[in-house]
Amino acid sequence: MVAYIRDLTGRFQQRPHYKPEELDRECESIITGFLKSLYGNVRYPVETEDLKKLIERDADDLDVYADLSIYGAEVEGVTEFYPGRKPIVRIAAELTEDERRENRLRTTLTHEYGHVHFHAYLWEMEPLQADLLRRQPNRDKIICKRDTMIDATHTDWMEWQAGYVCGAILMPKTAVVGLCRSFVEQRGLYSAVSTRTYHGQDLIASVISSFQVSEDAARVRLIKLGLLTESVSTPSLF
Repeated sequence: MVAYIRDLTGRFQQRPHYKPEELDRECESIITGFLKSLYGNVRYPVETEDLKKLIERDADDLDVYADLSIYGAEVEGVTEFYPGRKPIVRIAAELTEDERRENRLRTTLTHEYGHVHFHAYLWEMEPLQADLLRRQPNRDKIICKRDTMIDATHTDWMEWQAGYVCGAILMPKTAVVGLCRSFVEQRGLYSAVSTRTYHGQDLIASVISSFQVSEDAARVRLIKLGLLTESVSTPSLF
């Protein structure tokens, strides 16, 4: 059961505090259950169109051709919340229109899904008053910039949680651990791999290929799971 702590950002009185293992379990359950409902089995990488279908299932609307320039040049996703309704998700059009940005599109879709699934109910618990929305028109929105999609600071708790969800949906823990186990056993490593070695780069490349993610997304996910380290000295992995 999720714990609640004081929200130091001032957005809410209290906010959910998820442990990484809780997010991993929930996200893996979501994506494996969804894929089984579509195909009867689980296969990776998750198709980009299936990520859109997942959002469309749980949101009121998904617009992947949105003009988000009003929010700033670095904004690539916005999720809007309304008490009594499902959220609305808007994705910057350039991510959809440029095939070279598909990995960024996939990252943004899963990041925004994190807000949809883990944060929408907060607006039901503490609905915003009309006068507050007039003074702060973006108070009912989460505006997501490129730099915080996968690795925001812990103080920005909504973005950190959505960033973790992004990795956990695209690269579920069980599948990533299984890939890493085979990787280190085949090479006789038996320890967390350092980013400073060619083995580390090979492992990142393997995750990129298996889950269709960017290099940054793969590296951050492996580090957060303790399967990759930025130090030279590596602890036992399994």
